[in-house]
Amino acid sequence: MSRITLKEAIIVEGKYDCRLLREIFDAPVIETAGFRIFNDDAKRRLISRLANQRGVVILTDSDGAGFVIRNYLKGTIKGNVYHAYIPALEGKESRKTLQSKEGLLGVEGMDREAVIAAVRASGAHMGGPPVAREQIDSAFLYEHGLIGAKNSSRLRRELLKMLDLPQYLSTKAMCGALSALMTKEELAGMVGRLRDGDAGEGC
Repeated sequence: MSRITLKEAIIVEGKYDCRLLREIFDAPVIETAGFRIFNDDAKRRLISRLANQRGVVILTDSDGAGFVIRNYLKGTIKGNVYHAYIPALEGKESRKTLQSKEGLLGVEGMDREAVIAAVRASGAHMGGPPVAREQIDSAFLYEHGLIGAKNSSRLRRELLKMLDLPQYLSTKAMCGALSALMTKEELAGMVGRLRDGDAGEGC
């Protein structure tokens, strides 16, 4: 099934939420890692940059914890912010053995139609022609030595520091953030400058 184009980036709580949203939408998806966002200055700055550049959709669980995270972001993130709300449905996700404390399904437990309806109701710019942006993927990272090369770990750390991005981003999350923030030409130029200082560190 084809993905739906979305202008805005989507902010969710966990990795399983990310997995679902990336299957549905052609858009960057950023994970707060639950309450970790409270102490993650770099992640908050990334979300603020995305909110100013393209807008963000906050899509958290419908339980108390989800609203705590949503309200925290609402008070700290400046820019174009849209709020998407999933229905409060009882149940548990198939991967879990027990229900959550409040017995409600999270974002990852929603079906495709419910997620699409929530994002549409937020007022975000969904559908239409594909957003004009270059997709930076793992092959591009490999080509430029950011993964799979002798000094990949150093290059990644220095690049993320230069861009004020969280150091622990996964490869997929890193690709999404880089695609949203710059062109392939800009990234290649940055990596070239960083590689001039290669000190021979292993990956």
